[in-house]
Amino acid sequence: MTINVGTIDRLARAVIGLACIALVFIGPFATAGWPRYVLGVVGAIMLLTAAIKFCPLYRALGLSTGSPKS
Repeated sequence: MTINVGTIDRLARAVIGLACIALVFIGPFATAGWPRYVLGVVGAIMLLTAAIKFCPLYRALGLSTGSPKS
């Protein structure tokens, strides 16, 4: 795996991921059915891609926000 997620992108993914997971436990989605699970999965994926610095969707689309290797 090559790094294709840059620093600012990682920070944004981590913040969005934590917000999604927080909404699973508090807020309007805490008692909802399927939206709760969708938010949990989206939050987990965002945190995972931020942690490993790799996004499979970016690779499939040929995108990269990481700095190129010299």
